[in-house]
Amino acid sequence: MLRQPLEEGRVSISRASRSVVFPARFMLVAAMNPCPCGYLGDEVRQCRCTADQIQRYQSRISGPLRDRIDLVIRVPPVPVTTDTLAQPGESSVRVRERVLQARERQAARQDAVGVRVNAGLTGRAVWRHCAPDGRGRRLLDEAVRRLGLSARALDRVLKVARTIADLEGVEEVRGPHVAEALQYRTDL
Repeated sequence: MLRQPLEEGRVSISRASRSVVFPARFMLVAAMNPCPCGYLGDEVRQCRCTADQIQRYQSRISGPLRDRIDLVIRVPPVPVTTDTLAQPGESSVRVRERVLQARERQAARQDAVGVRVNAGLTGRAVWRHCAPDGRGRRLLDEAVRRLGLSARALDRVLKVARTIADLEGVEEVRGPHVAEALQYRTDL
């Protein structure tokens, strides 16, 4: 049921007498354990699931839905220690500034196609605005061959790579941007 709104940003409801279309542009944020017991890959607790149970659990998300998920990040448990809590990171104010600057770059670059953010690019506009350099293209070719990426997944990787470049403040999508974007698809 989520495939159409994720892909098209709208929901079509058809009944016997009429059809209605509702806008449905949204950001999907989801969480899932790596396995039924939740401890696959945990350094402290041992997973007690069989390979078949893990595969069956992870296959609950269909391939077509997986293709429409842009970022997949494995989040390991964070040990609660005073050292962990005291580690400084980039401030929220600075992150906000970078995001606003990236969105301004996207809007300026894509204004002609009527799209304000990279996620909204479709068809040829993806390759026009997100085309990577030679190293990035070689990485994509290798990923398609090794990971079996679909055309839809490839477009999503390109849009994520373009966003990473925008956050870095560079105009060209380079190999490292593509490599980082590919990292976000390997757990699917």
